Amino acid sequence: MNQKDFTCLKEALEKKKKILVSSCLLGMKINYEGKAHPVDELRQFFLQGQVIPICPEVLATMPIPRDPAEIVMVNGERKVYNNKGIDVTEEYLLGAQRTLDTARTSGAKIAIMKTHSPSCGCGKIYDGTFSENLVEGDGITVALLKENGIRVITEEDFLECLK
Repeated sequence: MNQKDFTCLKEALEKKKKILVSSCLLGMKINYEGKAHPVDELRQFFLQGQVIPICPEVLATMPIPRDPAEIVMVNGERKVYNNKGIDVTEEYLLGAQRTLDTARTSGAKIAIMKTHSPSCGCGKIYDGTFSENLVEGDGITVALLKENGIRVITEEDFLECLK
């Protein structure tokens, strides 16, 4: 997380501005396995009405649970394939667009997203081999949010900011 991200998050928290947060980080059992990754410190802001829960895959009407998916490069393009080899790029693009629409409608300028996800990964994502190897990069949704001026940090960055 850079200084501008830190400043943006601090301002949002202090001024009670809207913040997009991956729903699984708020305890909702909606990740690809139907599990949650709750961060108690985020739930406090959710209860105060400051947080907008978001899950791009759910916004794209993908099922819970669903097959794991990872980003791969195909002819110079980022594509998302599940572990059965099915191209699910369109679903991920739809979820990303709907997430951006939600950010714009709500006025949120920052998002806290789940690490490593093909949608929400920020800075590091899985390499597309389904071997849990990480590479530099952003998920489909995070890339779109950043392209449109929305700052994005991970749950780890958020916890570091609270120290």
